[in-house]
Amino acid sequence: MPMSLSTWLLLALLSLVWSAAFIFVGIILREVPPLTLVFCRLALSALFLVPAVMWMRLAWPNGLAAWWPFVVMSLFNNVIPFTLLAYGQREIASGLASVIVATTPLWTVLLTRVFVPGDRIAPMRVVGLVFGIAGVGVLFGPEALTGKQTTLAGMALALIGAMSYGCAGVWGARFRGVPPVVSSCCQLLCSTLIVAPMALLIDAPWRLPMPGAATISSLVALAVLSTSLAYIMFYRVMASSGGTNAMLVTLIMPPLTIVLGIAVLGETFAARYAYGAAMIALALVMIDGRLPKAIYRRVRSA
Repeated sequence: MPMSLSTWLLLALLSLVWSAAFIFVGIILREVPPLTLVFCRLALSALFLVPAVMWMRLAWPNGLAAWWPFVVMSLFNNVIPFTLLAYGQREIASGLASVIVATTPLWTVLLTRVFVPGDRIAPMRVVGLVFGIAGVGVLFGPEALTGKQTTLAGMALALIGAMSYGCAGVWGARFRGVPPVVSSCCQLLCSTLIVAPMALLIDAPWRLPMPGAATISSLVALAVLSTSLAYIMFYRVMASSGGTNAMLVTLIMPPLTIVLGIAVLGETFAARYAYGAAMIALALVMIDGRLPKAIYRRVRSA
């Protein structure tokens, strides 16, 4: 689907707040365990959006049949990726996690081909998928062979999280007629209810020491900016331009996250991560198709 200039600008802003999310998570994980982090992120985000839905007098889903799509979306778009990425970021740098999440459109295209009737993958997209998967292999690099299990496990968790986001990109197409605020709020409410018992049983958060001001500030920013407002922007892009276009946000995120990770968290970035990121970026350009077509038309008209 075509994208207007305003949609591209919204996509750029979304990439910025989601890039910052990796940094916020890196700060929070220094004092808060992963499941408690995820629960607080979801609960605060939902509390922020519920009054917005009520103030705007928007309709809530009516009955279980109307709620169950949001339950599925909450699993694919919140519970699974948030949890896996939080655990993964304990072992890998935020920049690397962002690069791995950038593979999300690859999985969105594959899953759309499998589950959406009549969808066909153009030859250029097939090449892009192969190139993107090769980029993932470059990212994993020696850790897949030399036995650095903690780093490998962190990358694997981030990759599964990206696949889950890909599922969300396909499933989220059914919410195009739903106001973005309602879509965001409903999935966050469902996610909070799912994660709450896990956080209580595993982390026992009442036994944890009180986190510092930087952690609390990062948690609020993560919930309000990088979750509540970000999902409203995400659903608006998805409603106007489709799930695959919305997932292009991951093309812009890695370089921003890498720079922020080095500047804020003092992270280092291996050369092969840059090579893998470049291969994934090229793959996403092929999958999107607009730039290659524009180049082809210009060469042909020259």
